[in-house]
Amino acid sequence: MSLLPGLSLSAPSTTTPQPDAAAHAPPRTEELPPRSELRFEVAFAKSYRIRLVRGTAELFGSELAPSTTYTFSGTKGAVFTWHGCTLELQGEVESEYVGSETEAMVEWLNVHGMLETARDDAGIGRESNGGPRVLIVGPDDSGKTSLLKCLTAWSLKMGRTPTVVNMDPREGLLSIPGSLTAVTMGSMLDVEDGWGSSPVSGPTGVPVKTPLVYHFPFVSPEDNTRMFKPLITRAALAVTSRLEEDEEAKQSGIIIDTPGSINQPKGNYELLMHIISEFSINVVLTLNSERLYNDMLRKFANPKSIDEVVHVFRILKSGGAVARDEGLMRQARQQQIKDYFFGDSRTSLNPHGQWWDFGDLTIYKAVDASASQSQLSFMPGMDYDDDSTSGQGSATVLEKATPSQGMVNAIMSVKFCSGSSSLDNIRDSCVMGFVYVAEVDDARKKVRFLAPHPSRWGDRALVWGNWPEGVGDLVA
Repeated sequence: MSLLPGLSLSAPSTTTPQPDAAAHAPPRTEELPPRSELRFEVAFAKSYRIRLVRGTAELFGSELAPSTTYTFSGTKGAVFTWHGCTLELQGEVESEYVGSETEAMVEWLNVHGMLETARDDAGIGRESNGGPRVLIVGPDDSGKTSLLKCLTAWSLKMGRTPTVVNMDPREGLLSIPGSLTAVTMGSMLDVEDGWGSSPVSGPTGVPVKTPLVYHFPFVSPEDNTRMFKPLITRAALAVTSRLEEDEEAKQSGIIIDTPGSINQPKGNYELLMHIISEFSINVVLTLNSERLYNDMLRKFANPKSIDEVVHVFRILKSGGAVARDEGLMRQARQQQIKDYFFGDSRTSLNPHGQWWDFGDLTIYKAVDASASQSQLSFMPGMDYDDDSTSGQGSATVLEKATPSQGMVNAIMSVKFCSGSSSLDNIRDSCVMGFVYVAEVDDARKKVRFLAPHPSRWGDRALVWGNWPEGVGDLVA
């Protein structure tokens, strides 16, 4: 394996699919009747190729080009056809079958039509606040992201430029896990990658998307509401400002994906209501939870004004939505991180190694606010609650850190602010990029980073946390 520039370390073992008997077996043909879908699950290090021979088909709303081979690895997907098609298939899969229970796709398309009507109304001035602002909610593994992709892809076909927001730190959207992302989509989605590529990903046949990324290094928003809520507020301000500058994007509206953990009745949906308030949501789509649907109906049953009207809909769960075990999710997170630095099977990237002196770094550790609260609750005279430290909230979730061996294999965000900025500013600042801690030399008081760009980042603040977990074999 070739050495990485300036790092003196070998590239990691790639998860490029390995040759196997199924991969070399002759292609087979599958006929899909109208309104059916081919559902498949492919393991990591395996490959599965699909080619559209006849008819039309789409994967999560993105159309497959005729006679083009698409390769999938480490994923679960479904190729749907409205009018019937013929597919050529090759490779090894864990599961593959043709599903006929696709009523959800018809309902999802009707939702798309409803949103298009709202966009048209915004275009002729009937809606002063712009296009629909949609929030997708429901339990984990209920198909929320699949619905998000379909609604986004279909709106792009109509010439819209919707703004997509991901609030689930467990999965990265045009970024790595541990991120909250907002991006205005102006070009088609990538069939193989799902969303496409950001500028850091190198050359691509699909136009790149430029996301706005915030760092939230926790598994769930409920793990640190003190950090999550200000980031939601900051993201909402940024998105609103972006839409006010672009009439086309404003008319296209917003679609937001959420993690299942905040869709539980615990805490009276506090975080969910915060998102709805900050983004001025006017459409809530609920999947696979009758209780959540009815709770949302009750909460928005009596709006005080027309601007506060929120339409709540109960949407069918896709028959192809399946549960994802933690082992698969962990592999997916590690693969996203590896792809960020080294590229995927189609695009090879060359990260750069950089040595930094301890004294030139300003590092902050994102700490668990609940742990801080637990410690403070035992201090004499302390009555600790979320509102008792106004103006000092970031002090409970960020603390200055000295380079140590505990940082090895960790991911850190490089913020768009100086290390001498206030804690509030560091917490709320968006991300310039991510770096990987390859080595900490205590004797020489130096840290070796793996960075996607050769330029040094000056005095910018670095933030690290326990999520996503370290990738020990990123460099070998």
